[in-house]
Amino acid sequence: MSYRLSKIYTRTGDAGETGLADGRRVSKDHPRIEAIGEVDTLNSHIGLLLADLSEQEVMWPGLSEIIDVLTPCQHRLFDFGGELAMPEYQALQAEEIERLEAAIDRWNEEVGPLENFILPGGSRLIAQAHVCRSLARSAERRCQSLNAHEPVRAVGLAYVNRMSDLLFVASRLIAKRMQVNEVLWQPAAKPQA
Repeated sequence: MSYRLSKIYTRTGDAGETGLADGRRVSKDHPRIEAIGEVDTLNSHIGLLLADLSEQEVMWPGLSEIIDVLTPCQHRLFDFGGELAMPEYQALQAEEIERLEAAIDRWNEEVGPLENFILPGGSRLIAQAHVCRSLARSAERRCQSLNAHEPVRAVGLAYVNRMSDLLFVASRLIAKRMQVNEVLWQPAAKPQA
Protein backbone atom coordinates (compact mmCIF):
# COMPACT_ATOMS: atom_id res chain seq x y z
CA MET A 1 0.00 0.00 0.00
CA SER A 2 1.35 3.41 -0.89
CA TYR A 3 1.51 6.38 1.43
CA ARG A 4 -1.51 8.64 1.19
CA LEU A 5 -0.19 11.61 3.15
CA SER A 6 3.40 12.64 2.85
CA LYS A 7 2.84 15.97 4.56
CA ILE A 8 0.26 16.65 7.27
CA TYR A 9 0.03 20.41 6.94
CA THR A 10 -0.38 22.11 3.58
CA ARG A 11 -1.25 25.69 4.57
CA THR A 12 -3.90 25.67 1.84
CA GLY A 13 -6.69 25.92 4.42
CA ASP A 14 -5.36 28.91 6.32
CA ALA A 15 -7.73 31.28 4.53
CA GLY A 16 -10.84 29.36 5.59
CA GLU A 17 -11.24 27.07 2.60
CA THR A 18 -10.56 23.38 2.09
CA GLY A 19 -10.28 21.13 -0.93
CA LEU A 20 -12.68 18.36 -1.87
CA ALA A 21 -11.62 15.21 -3.67
CA ASP A 22 -13.08 16.50 -6.94
CA GLY A 23 -10.75 19.52 -6.80
CA ARG A 24 -13.33 22.07 -5.68
CA ARG A 25 -12.42 24.54 -2.96
CA VAL A 26 -15.19 25.29 -0.48
CA SER A 27 -15.44 27.23 2.76
CA LYS A 28 -14.77 25.27 5.91
CA ASP A 29 -18.35 25.90 7.02
CA HIS A 30 -19.84 24.58 3.76
CA PRO A 31 -22.67 22.08 4.45
CA ARG A 32 -20.55 19.26 2.98
CA ILE A 33 -17.65 20.01 5.33
CA GLU A 34 -20.07 20.34 8.27
CA ALA A 35 -21.49 16.89 7.45
CA ILE A 36 -18.04 15.34 7.08
CA GLY A 37 -16.99 16.90 10.40
CA GLU A 38 -20.02 15.61 12.29
CA VAL A 39 -19.57 12.09 10.93
CA ASP A 40 -15.91 12.25 11.97
CA THR A 41 -16.85 13.47 15.46
CA LEU A 42 -19.33 10.60 15.81
CA ASN A 43 -16.67 8.12 14.67
CA SER A 44 -14.16 9.50 17.18
CA HIS A 45 -16.62 9.16 20.06
CA ILE A 46 -17.51 5.63 19.01
CA GLY A 47 -13.79 4.92 19.23
CA LEU A 48 -13.82 6.22 22.80
CA LEU A 49 -16.89 4.10 23.61
CA LEU A 50 -15.20 1.02 22.14
CA ALA A 51 -12.05 1.66 24.19
CA ASP A 52 -14.11 1.97 27.37
CA LEU A 53 -16.13 -1.16 26.50
CA SER A 54 -12.90 -3.10 25.89
CA GLU A 55 -11.56 -2.09 29.31
CA GLN A 56 -14.76 -3.32 31.01
CA GLU A 57 -15.17 -6.47 28.94
CA VAL A 58 -13.02 -8.55 31.32
CA MET A 59 -15.47 -7.96 34.18
CA TRP A 60 -18.57 -7.92 31.98
CA PRO A 61 -18.19 -10.47 29.14
CA GLY A 62 -21.67 -9.56 27.84
CA LEU A 63 -20.17 -6.35 26.47
CA SER A 64 -18.21 -8.23 23.79
CA GLU A 65 -21.27 -8.51 21.54
CA ILE A 66 -21.67 -4.73 21.64
CA ILE A 67 -18.00 -4.34 20.71
CA ASP A 68 -18.46 -6.80 17.82
CA VAL A 69 -21.41 -4.83 16.45
CA LEU A 70 -19.91 -1.36 16.90
CA THR A 71 -16.40 -2.07 15.61
CA PRO A 72 -17.44 -2.34 11.92
CA CYS A 73 -19.47 0.87 12.37
CA GLN A 74 -16.26 2.87 12.62
CA HIS A 75 -15.14 1.55 9.25
CA ARG A 76 -18.53 2.16 7.64
CA LEU A 77 -18.69 5.70 9.04
CA PHE A 78 -15.27 6.29 7.54
CA ASP A 79 -16.66 4.98 4.23
CA PHE A 80 -19.60 7.36 4.55
CA GLY A 81 -17.22 10.25 5.23
CA GLY A 82 -15.42 9.26 2.05
CA GLU A 83 -18.71 9.37 0.16
CA LEU A 84 -19.38 12.83 1.53
CA ALA A 85 -15.90 13.97 0.43
CA MET A 86 -16.16 12.24 -2.96
CA PRO A 87 -19.82 12.00 -4.04
CA GLU A 88 -18.94 9.63 -6.90
CA TYR A 89 -17.45 7.16 -4.37
CA GLN A 90 -20.07 4.65 -3.20
CA ALA A 91 -18.86 2.27 -0.51
CA LEU A 92 -21.75 2.04 1.95
CA GLN A 93 -24.19 -0.78 1.15
CA ALA A 94 -27.78 -1.46 2.24
CA GLU A 95 -26.66 -4.74 3.86
CA GLU A 96 -24.94 -2.69 6.54
CA ILE A 97 -28.24 -1.06 7.46
CA GLU A 98 -29.80 -4.52 7.67
CA ARG A 99 -26.97 -5.60 10.00
CA LEU A 100 -27.70 -2.66 12.31
CA GLU A 101 -31.44 -3.34 12.25
CA ALA A 102 -30.87 -6.99 13.18
CA ALA A 103 -28.75 -5.92 16.17
CA ILE A 104 -31.32 -3.28 17.19
CA ASP A 105 -34.13 -5.85 17.07
CA ARG A 106 -32.13 -8.46 19.01
CA TRP A 107 -31.01 -6.00 21.68
CA ASN A 108 -34.38 -4.31 21.99
CA GLU A 109 -36.00 -7.67 22.65
CA GLU A 110 -33.51 -8.29 25.46
CA VAL A 111 -33.94 -4.92 27.17
CA GLY A 112 -37.73 -4.90 26.86
CA PRO A 113 -40.16 -2.10 26.17
CA LEU A 114 -39.32 1.49 27.00
CA GLU A 115 -41.60 2.66 29.80
CA ASN A 116 -40.13 6.08 30.50
CA PHE A 117 -37.69 8.58 29.02
CA ILE A 118 -34.08 7.75 29.85
CA LEU A 119 -31.38 10.28 30.69
CA PRO A 120 -27.71 9.84 29.80
CA GLY A 121 -26.12 8.44 32.94
CA GLY A 122 -25.86 5.58 35.36
CA SER A 123 -22.27 4.82 34.34
CA ARG A 124 -19.58 6.30 32.14
CA LEU A 125 -20.24 3.66 29.47
CA ILE A 126 -23.96 4.35 29.37
CA ALA A 127 -23.38 8.11 29.23
CA GLN A 128 -20.79 7.70 26.44
CA ALA A 129 -23.24 5.59 24.42
CA HIS A 130 -25.74 8.46 24.77
CA VAL A 131 -23.09 10.99 23.70
CA CYS A 132 -22.57 8.88 20.58
CA ARG A 133 -26.34 8.66 20.04
CA SER A 134 -26.72 12.43 20.23
CA LEU A 135 -23.76 12.91 17.88
CA ALA A 136 -25.37 10.51 15.42
CA ARG A 137 -28.47 12.71 15.47
CA SER A 138 -26.30 15.78 14.90
CA ALA A 139 -24.53 14.07 12.00
CA GLU A 140 -27.91 13.14 10.55
CA ARG A 141 -29.08 16.76 10.76
CA ARG A 142 -25.92 17.99 9.03
CA CYS A 143 -26.28 15.37 6.31
CA GLN A 144 -29.91 16.33 5.77
CA SER A 145 -28.86 20.00 5.54
CA LEU A 146 -26.33 19.04 2.88
CA ASN A 147 -28.95 16.92 1.12
CA ALA A 148 -31.16 20.01 0.81
CA HIS A 149 -28.38 21.63 -1.30
CA GLU A 150 -26.57 18.70 -2.90
CA PRO A 151 -27.83 15.11 -3.01
CA VAL A 152 -26.58 12.61 -0.45
CA ARG A 153 -27.17 8.91 -1.16
CA ALA A 154 -30.22 7.56 0.65
CA VAL A 155 -28.23 4.65 2.07
CA GLY A 156 -25.92 7.09 3.89
CA LEU A 157 -28.81 9.07 5.31
CA ALA A 158 -30.50 5.86 6.48
CA TYR A 159 -27.26 4.54 7.94
CA VAL A 160 -26.60 7.53 10.15
CA ASN A 161 -30.24 7.42 11.28
CA ARG A 162 -29.93 3.75 12.26
CA MET A 163 -26.71 4.52 14.09
CA SER A 164 -28.58 6.72 16.55
CA ASP A 165 -31.17 3.98 17.08
CA LEU A 166 -28.45 1.37 17.57
CA LEU A 167 -26.60 3.53 20.07
CA PHE A 168 -29.75 4.22 22.06
CA VAL A 169 -30.51 0.52 22.39
CA ALA A 170 -26.81 -0.16 23.07
CA SER A 171 -26.95 2.26 26.03
CA ARG A 172 -29.87 0.29 27.44
CA LEU A 173 -28.15 -3.04 26.82
CA ILE A 174 -24.99 -1.84 28.55
CA ALA A 175 -27.07 -0.92 31.59
CA LYS A 176 -28.82 -4.28 31.62
CA ARG A 177 -25.70 -6.37 31.14
CA MET A 178 -23.73 -4.38 33.72
CA GLN A 179 -26.71 -4.44 36.10
CA VAL A 180 -26.82 -0.64 36.34
CA ASN A 181 -30.13 1.12 36.83
CA GLU A 182 -31.08 3.37 33.95
CA VAL A 183 -31.57 7.01 34.93
CA LEU A 184 -35.24 7.67 34.36
CA TRP A 185 -36.54 11.14 33.65
CA GLN A 186 -38.41 12.75 36.52
CA PRO A 187 -40.74 15.49 35.29
CA ALA A 188 -40.67 18.80 37.11
CA ALA A 189 -43.22 19.20 39.85
CA LYS A 190 -46.36 20.99 38.73
CA PRO A 191 -46.38 24.60 39.84
CA GLN A 192 -48.57 25.47 42.82
CA ALA A 193 -51.72 27.41 41.93
